[in-house]
Amino acid sequence: MVSSPAARSAVPPSPVTEYLRLGLAFDRLEEGFVDAYTGDPALRAEVANGPAPEPAVLADRARGLRAELPADLPAERAEFIGAHLSALECSARKFAGEEIGFVDEVRAYFDVDITMGDEQAYRDAHAAMAVELGVPGAAGQTLADAYAAYKRADEIPADRVDDCVRAFSGALRERVRATYPLPDNELVEFEVVTDKPWSGFNYYLGGFRSRVAINVDLTQYMSTLPHLIAHEAYPGHHTEHCRKEQFLVGGGQDEQTIFLVNTPQCLMAEGLADHALVAAMGPDWGLWAQEIYADLGLRFDGARAQRMSVASSGLLGVRQDAALLLHDRSADADVVAEFLQRWLLAPPERARQMLRFLTSPLWRAYISTYVEGYRLLGDWLDDSPPAGRLARFGRLLDEPLTPAQLRAELGAVNPGP
Repeated sequence: MVSSPAARSAVPPSPVTEYLRLGLAFDRLEEGFVDAYTGDPALRAEVANGPAPEPAVLADRARGLRAELPADLPAERAEFIGAHLSALECSARKFAGEEIGFVDEVRAYFDVDITMGDEQAYRDAHAAMAVELGVPGAAGQTLADAYAAYKRADEIPADRVDDCVRAFSGALRERVRATYPLPDNELVEFEVVTDKPWSGFNYYLGGFRSRVAINVDLTQYMSTLPHLIAHEAYPGHHTEHCRKEQFLVGGGQDEQTIFLVNTPQCLMAEGLADHALVAAMGPDWGLWAQEIYADLGLRFDGARAQRMSVASSGLLGVRQDAALLLHDRSADADVVAEFLQRWLLAPPERARQMLRFLTSPLWRAYISTYVEGYRLLGDWLDDSPPAGRLARFGRLLDEPLTPAQLRAELGAVNPGP
């Protein structure tokens, strides 16, 4: 028996479809809120052509959808959607003009709690960097000058950036595909852009294709370019998008067709991407990069780059501290710029570029995805025996994990007192 059109129209939409419809509506409040969407184009057109969304209504809808879960969904999928609905509710309340404390905002978006870092850890990092830079005991301007000289020697000539990008992309693609197979038709296209608040950005286009934009307003460095390519492409954002499209979306998990800014997805994705180079190449990534640069006729001391990376790792929380100073403690922008210059040994123009990102209405909380994502995913990856680390990284690529799930697994492995 065939049901009538009226009977079919009476069937309520699925919670997944309603989640997608809600998420798509946010792009009408702030263009770019939907980072990627590879689902039904008719649904996107319906939302785009519908009435202008009201933020307060979106907040109510997010609460209502969350209350309806699990709605016959498996627990893992319901948990994923629920965490993202909580984040969307907070975003809608912000768009509606509600005052929400910055720490609470970050917690709602990314399911993490943030606090100011320990400046002693930053002083210790400076001391370690001073030793590596050949000026042991140096601080202040002396250390900043030594670091600036190191960075100048690390610059990639502007006319060689494209060659370097393609060399590292090709080498990483070959290595990653051998460990984490990708569809034969996957593709990354690189482009250069200017006037952006970020250094690089992956635009996932669907169908296993990405466009990666590299901001040439910022100088590219030999020690950081391999990280950037790994982060944006192999085995970072592009690889994750491809494998989730292939295995999760291909398996019917349509909630994975949308990627929304200021949600737990972002913390997981950025943490994964910041661990990507070491996941692909191991701790001796610098020696591998040295060989590639040598083939391009560029001199690069990979061992020293590795040591500098370790020495400066204690500065991870500085940019999150800057966000807290700005948005939680109402510090003046000039004070925050000086804070960034002091601890990151950054020139004034670079500090101002960072400040631009931290003051963007859409991106102001996003720095926590890098800081807390790196910490949480690092702890979780480190809980695996060395032989199982690649497989565990593969879970990040393939499974719809959330911060809460990683904390639960860490708690099961390392129960508290």
